[in-house]
Amino acid sequence: MNILDDLKLQYRLGGIAMRVMYWNIACFIVSLIFFYNYSNGFFNFPSWIALSSDPQVFMFKPWTFLTYAFFHDGFLHLLFNMMVLNFASSLFLTYFTQKQYLGLYLLSALFAGVAFALSFYLSNIGGSIVGASAAIMAILVATTTYSPLMNVRLFLFGNVKLWHITAVIIILDLMQFRLGNMGGHISHLAGAFFGFVYIKLLQNGTDLSAIVSKTLDFFANLFKKSPTTPFTKVHKNYRKPTEKTTSRIVTKDKTQQQIDEILDKISQSGYDCLTKEEKEFLFKAGK
Repeated sequence: MNILDDLKLQYRLGGIAMRVMYWNIACFIVSLIFFYNYSNGFFNFPSWIALSSDPQVFMFKPWTFLTYAFFHDGFLHLLFNMMVLNFASSLFLTYFTQKQYLGLYLLSALFAGVAFALSFYLSNIGGSIVGASAAIMAILVATTTYSPLMNVRLFLFGNVKLWHITAVIIILDLMQFRLGNMGGHISHLAGAFFGFVYIKLLQNGTDLSAIVSKTLDFFANLFKKSPTTPFTKVHKNYRKPTEKTTSRIVTKDKTQQQIDEILDKISQSGYDCLTKEEKEFLFKAGK
């Protein structure tokens, strides 16, 4: 199995958190190809990707309230965000579903984008932002709000409470508020606020992520082809099944059993614990 096949298999089996990270990385690669100014050494994102605070721009490009949350202004920006996203995702998915994860990511990005555009417009400041930080903050704060005393083991620090980690990140954002990237810090804090509100509403019986789930299900069903059942003449066969048919059924059961065993191994120890033969078998079985 080559590297590309390995990545495809991880994408299929990694769940929504892995897919969101893949989407962010893919968007960064695209931006390197099309939007990076190599002569001057900076990104020049077009107005139909980055979120602008100018109403004359975002009113005619409303999708930028989401697209900005998948692009990053530099490799270190992407690397740090993906590290925190991976950390926060594993904790969030301990308690909540993948649909809630995707719903929170998208809704928090939308809320933080509105907060950024509105605050800049009222302050008579022009600017634009990109980055997944606001959505990542929402996921982290949501998990912290739900289980603030969770023990997390950090390298060099040992066991610490989750709320300690989240508090340090928020304090650092507040300390840098006036130093630069004010729009980014506004969106970070807005995302954190949305994550807190999301959990409080969820604990009271209101799941905001259901809005995203129902919307995605609607469009998925809209473009899904309805199954057609053309008329066919049926011939009944009253002969006893041959040994060959029985053999195929047994073979299928053994294959499915092996797939189930490999999936159980992934759920217990992770994808990286699989042997090369198991990865190749799972990739061929998924085709």
